[in-house]
Amino acid sequence: MGSDNKIDVLVVGGGMISKEVILPTVFQEQKQGRVGNVSISTLTGDIITELRGMFPKFTEYPNPDIYGETERYPDMFKEAIRNLPENGVVIVATPDHLHTPVIKAALEIGRHVIVEKPLCLKVAEAKEIIEIANAKGIYVLTDYHKRHDRSIRAARYKFRRGELGEMLHGHAWIEEPKYMALNVFKDWAEKSSSFEYIGVHYADAYYFVTGLKPKRLVAFGQKKFLPKNGKDAYDANQVTIEWEDGSVFFIQTSWVNNEKNSSMTNQGMQLLGTMGEYWADHKARGMHFVTEEKGYEDYNPNFFKQYDSWDFPGEVDNVGYGYESIAQGINDISRIFEATDGMNEADALAKRQEILKEMEDTRGLPGQAIVGVAINNAMRMSVDAGSKFVVFDDEMNISFQD
Repeated sequence: MGSDNKIDVLVVGGGMISKEVILPTVFQEQKQGRVGNVSISTLTGDIITELRGMFPKFTEYPNPDIYGETERYPDMFKEAIRNLPENGVVIVATPDHLHTPVIKAALEIGRHVIVEKPLCLKVAEAKEIIEIANAKGIYVLTDYHKRHDRSIRAARYKFRRGELGEMLHGHAWIEEPKYMALNVFKDWAEKSSSFEYIGVHYADAYYFVTGLKPKRLVAFGQKKFLPKNGKDAYDANQVTIEWEDGSVFFIQTSWVNNEKNSSMTNQGMQLLGTMGEYWADHKARGMHFVTEEKGYEDYNPNFFKQYDSWDFPGEVDNVGYGYESIAQGINDISRIFEATDGMNEADALAKRQEILKEMEDTRGLPGQAIVGVAINNAMRMSVDAGSKFVVFDDEMNISFQD
């Protein structure tokens, strides 16, 4: 690690999550002195042009002044990764089906990775990532930011202390408005679904809270609105998962909520155990605004919001579990660099593997992230096959139930 003890960051992808969460986090970490140079790689130059007007100076892939604004450069991220110094991290924020090639390009030259959930879409891809990351001692964090939601952490804390007893069943809901599939994700909505994109948050949350592995699932889906409006995608998906202890967790998701809802996302979770229950509305956090501009607005102060800065008068601080999740990855990687500074490669590898082992319990490292991958993979198998049951083995391999 360099003498300035800063992490260089490359963000691959310039879509909604990058603009609204990842890049504000990265540049705030830069302002705080923990991040060094920032690079951004996008598909087209017009995205870079837009980002120029939103964020401080960064290295551009592609530079629109040289490459133009409309030509597509789907492989330029490889050049950006090759140019990233050893003290760097690659943050993957591409559409879900494009995660794997970016992750593998980073692993190939030994760069640490933070990737938006899910890690990837296929179990076989996840296992390949696990094998390479373990062998090279590379940190690969899946950004399941719901793990940092204090509401989810409270459920984990109570359950792990035995206060909820043994789990019986639970229910989660996470639903987004029509404009997400029709406008925001219009280029790739047909390659995903509301469950694969957002519902997997709650599948991971159940695993994070309980430590249980899935045993089998069945998925349902409806296509009534989106196909009539130019997108051959599921309006809504529902997944019922039976876990290894016999408990059952039902997750409902959709991409066709009313666009005049009081917040972008309806979400919440309920759990019932033999000794207690948990219930949380993750949309209505007990706070709302009513303004001339937006009308009634349920306001979640916990995810990712801006407030007056404590340390930089006239500026803002980004605060919330969306911030904490990305910052944790950057801080973890900084810890790894500091712990291995000056070591020969053999000793550094052993030290990295030791640190990663210590982090396994709480971080969405590949050995944990494969659970969400397997659930997503199984969900797609089940719903596309007319809601057949899919079973999991101990290694998260999936197959149709006999």
